Amino acid sequence: MIVRSPCIKICNMDPNTGLCEGCYRSLEEIGKWTMYSEEERKEIRIKIEERKTSLGKPTFRNL
Repeated sequence: MIVRSPCIKICNMDPNTGLCEGCYRSLEEIGKWTMYSEEERKEIRIKIEERKTSLGKPTFRNL
């Protein structure tokens, strides 16, 4: 299974969290996305959902 980029073309870094306000990835995760293995991308997608939950944002699971 191919893990797609979570980018939604809302690219703005939140200075408080250090995460993109659109996809909830760090600059490092964004920059290295194409170099990550599918397993690493899957792990990041899971982290993104956890980040959204901790920040009180809607997640894929609760939409």
